[in-house]
Amino acid sequence: MKILVLNSGSSSLKFQLFDMPSGRVLVKGLAERIGEKSGRFKANDYLLETVLPTHREALELLSKFLLSPENKIVKNTKEITVVGHRVVHGGDTFIQPTLINQEVKEKIKELFSLAPLHNPANLTGIETAEKIFPDARQVAIFDTAFHQTIPEVNHRYAIPGQFYDLGIRKYGFHGISHQYVSQKAVEILGKNNSKIITLHLGNGASATAVWNEKSYDTSMGFGPMNGLVMGTRSGDIDQSIIFYLQDKLQFSPDEVQNILNKESGMKALAGTNDFRDIEKAVAEGSKKALLALEIYTNSIKKYIGNFIAQMNGIDALVFTAGIGENSPLVRKMICKNLDYLGIAIDDDKNNNPIDNQYDISSEFANVKLLVIPTNEELEIARQSYQLMV
Repeated sequence: MKILVLNSGSSSLKFQLFDMPSGRVLVKGLAERIGEKSGRFKANDYLLETVLPTHREALELLSKFLLSPENKIVKNTKEITVVGHRVVHGGDTFIQPTLINQEVKEKIKELFSLAPLHNPANLTGIETAEKIFPDARQVAIFDTAFHQTIPEVNHRYAIPGQFYDLGIRKYGFHGISHQYVSQKAVEILGKNNSKIITLHLGNGASATAVWNEKSYDTSMGFGPMNGLVMGTRSGDIDQSIIFYLQDKLQFSPDEVQNILNKESGMKALAGTNDFRDIEKAVAEGSKKALLALEIYTNSIKKYIGNFIAQMNGIDALVFTAGIGENSPLVRKMICKNLDYLGIAIDDDKNNNPIDNQYDISSEFANVKLLVIPTNEELEIARQSYQLMV
């Protein structure tokens, strides 16, 4: 079964075509700068610089690439049985992989206000794919679904019940990634009732407590700004600051949202949200860059301690996503002074990985420290396949 996975952003479209159930990747690529003056389409080794006015042109290029006699990937678009879509916010309605129909699309629209930067783009990808691949079944995999197992004691806020009834609660994000890497960690541990903390550290970042293979708590909340310090997002912040910005400093609600979502985090602390530049500055002796990294890693350590206390222990701490997978310095700073909890890093293993998935824990540690590359697209393909068989 050939399953095409799409991850639609406002100006980009990531895609992978899988042969399932083997998980073999047939095509992997990205269309970017959609809607801008110049765009780029890349599939495997093929690269084309061209204008991409909308997502439709990007998917039409993908269709042509798949059907090209030189590539011999598919004879016709009917060979693509399923198109699996990443949808960021499913509210409390969508808790599992879902076949897309008009009712589902309407519900995704209703959730635009909860994920204004993501759900509209996700729906655009769905509606475009329906036209380009009309014979395929369209499936939605929701980023929030994995976190629907979080108990009320962790997902409910201490605000009047009328707001809870309106759906104001913790939802969590990066669920597809947390689910994928936690399953990999369970396989490595080979034990039941595992207690795992997964750290998805990219420009957006979140931590999740996974207890017995289910999400038990997570750092992001009603929206994706909460929790850890991130590339451009503030993470946890005193709510009174928001009122002060609006009432005393006369910023509008939209301006405050932009400040906290796009102008804060590492960008505000270090002057950039590119961790390569930040680490280079640290190596050159920048106190500003070092302080930024300390604030960043401390925000992560607070959640590690929180989750260990809630689960009464930990079997594995998992690092994933761009920073988690590629920054030995960030991993080392996170693990510093956690030896009391059984967490100790092996510097040699941390700095010299043998392969993509590896153990960086010290031989004296009681907790496995694992670096596991995330693969959200493969997880979407797996869940889509399981829905269809």
